[in-house]
Amino acid sequence: MPVIEVNDLTKTFRTYKKQPGFAGALKGLLRREYEQVAAVSNVNFTIEPGELVGFLGPNGAGKTTTLKMLAGLLYPTRGSARVLGYTPWERHDGYRRQFALVLGQKNQLWWDLPARESLELNAKIYGIPADRFARTVAEMSELLAVRDKLNISVRELSLGERMKMELIASLLHQPKVLFLDEPTIGLDVVSQKVVREFLKHHNATQQTTILLTSHYMADIQALCERVIIIDHGKISFDGKLSEVVDRFADFKLITIQCDGADGCSDESLKKYGDLVERIPGSIKLKVKRDRVIPVCKALLDELPVRDIDIEEVPIEDVIRQIFAR
Repeated sequence: MPVIEVNDLTKTFRTYKKQPGFAGALKGLLRREYEQVAAVSNVNFTIEPGELVGFLGPNGAGKTTTLKMLAGLLYPTRGSARVLGYTPWERHDGYRRQFALVLGQKNQLWWDLPARESLELNAKIYGIPADRFARTVAEMSELLAVRDKLNISVRELSLGERMKMELIASLLHQPKVLFLDEPTIGLDVVSQKVVREFLKHHNATQQTTILLTSHYMADIQALCERVIIIDHGKISFDGKLSEVVDRFADFKLITIQCDGADGCSDESLKKYGDLVERIPGSIKLKVKRDRVIPVCKALLDELPVRDIDIEEVPIEDVIRQIFAR
C-alpha cells in the first residue's frame, strides 16, 4: 500500500497586479486587478514505503508548494492527497507525529540556545523517553560528526553544522515520512557528502520514506533511483533516474587520446559524430548510442589512438536540457 498518494493536486494563488507609479497605487485603492497563478496543476504520483525519491524542477516549478501541501502547511485548491492514511491539511495529531519537514532555508532550532537544549525540548514535545533520546542523539551526532557541537549555541555553528542539527531534530521522533527541501543548499562539498551518506544510511536502516528536492545533482545521483520531474506545476517525468538519461540523452561522449589528432580537420571528424571539444592530443565527440560501437571500431582502425574513453552525458546537462524545453 502506498505511503503517499497524490491525485489531481492543484494549488493556485491569487496575486495582486499593481500598476506602476503613484497613479497606479491610487487606482489600486479603488479597483484592484488580480490574476490566478497555478503553482501546482493536476499533480499525480504515489510513493511506496521505504522509497527515497528525488523531486526535481527549476525554481518556481511547484516543488516546495507540493511539499508544503503534503506537510499540511497549505490547503490545495482542489485534488486530494493521503500520507500514511491521513489527509495532511486536516492536521491530525497522529499524522503530525509521523512525518517531518526540513526546509533548507528555515530553522527550527532556537538560535540562542545550545543545540542539545532544542533537541531536549523536541523530545518533551514528542514524549520521547530519556534513554531513547540519549541513544538517538548519540548515534545521529556520531554519524553526522557533530557530537562535540551539541553544547554550542546554534547561532555560533557553521551552516553545515546547523543543517546536521536540523536533521537530528527532524528525525528525533523517528518519523515514517521525511520531506526534505534543499537540505544541502549552501553547504560545502564535505558537509554535502556527510549529509548524503547519513540520509542513505538512515533510509536503509529505518526504512523511512523520503521525498527529496535538490538542485545538486550529486545528491540525486547518490541517493535516488527514482525521480519525479515537475515543471510549471505539472509532472513531466516519473521513473528511474537511469531512464531519464536513456529517454532524454540518446548519445554518449567518446574521448580519444590520439598522436595524430592535430592533423584531423573538423570536417573529417564529422563522419564519427559531433565534435564537442578539441585540445592538443585529445578529441571529444558526441555520438548516437546505437553508433558507439562501430564508431569506436572505426576510430581505432583509422587513427593512431593511444587511449579511448566512453562516458554518459553528465546528468546535470540532461536535466538542464529538460528544463530548457
